[in-house]
Amino acid sequence: MIVKKSPEQIEKMAAAGEVLTRCLQILAAKARPGVTTEELNSAAQKFIRSQSAEPAFRGYRGFPGSICASPNSMVVHGIPGPYELKRGDVLSVDIGVIRDGWVADAARTFPIGPIGPEARKLLDVTRAALFAGIEQMQPGNHLGDISAAIQRTVEIEGLSIIRTLVGHGIGRNMHEDPQVPNFGEPGRGPLLEEGTVLAIEPMVNVGGPLVRTGDDGWAVYSQDGSLAAHFEFTVAIAADGPRILTPWHEED
Repeated sequence: MIVKKSPEQIEKMAAAGEVLTRCLQILAAKARPGVTTEELNSAAQKFIRSQSAEPAFRGYRGFPGSICASPNSMVVHGIPGPYELKRGDVLSVDIGVIRDGWVADAARTFPIGPIGPEARKLLDVTRAALFAGIEQMQPGNHLGDISAAIQRTVEIEGLSIIRTLVGHGIGRNMHEDPQVPNFGEPGRGPLLEEGTVLAIEPMVNVGGPLVRTGDDGWAVYSQDGSLAAHFEFTVAIAADGPRILTPWHEED
């Protein structure tokens, strides 16, 4: 069941989203060669708690980190630790924030220093797919319109959508109905209505679409070892279209 949010509730989610956006800006500045993913995790946890908020991921289903930090062929759910970032890496950082009982969720893939053309294309296409999906979040459209736009944007560039990982509804809980696949047919699925809030999150591999779970039971990797990227916004549907609750500035 899709639980629509009132304007007042969406404002509370936007407040959580503001904390999250500022946290991502801090980590973008810190994500440099020689920094460990645990150092990023500690910085994120300290900042979030300084804002009268809590990291949504820490302890969620037993997850030990305050962020997910996933380098290179790791798609999502990377546990922060001793991995030291290297020049040319790409690092996907996913963060959830709870403030006043409401959750926001967002992710970005950062280039670590100069990156090669393959990695640059991956980041550019995945980000474009995120915005293509969000453009379809209009009252009267269908969930499949979002999915189809993401899939089309990725596959026309010769990259692969990961089909076993999805976006989701969000609100008082991190994961709510509906699931939001990153592939599908336009005009299918639930009708999109004002007050619906979704976490839109294309996850893309340079190689094939298959993934595997690592030995720790959390990290998800591209099965063929190719580079992966992950971009995500929490987005509310307003009367006049989508409102991004976790925005970033283009210069970030």
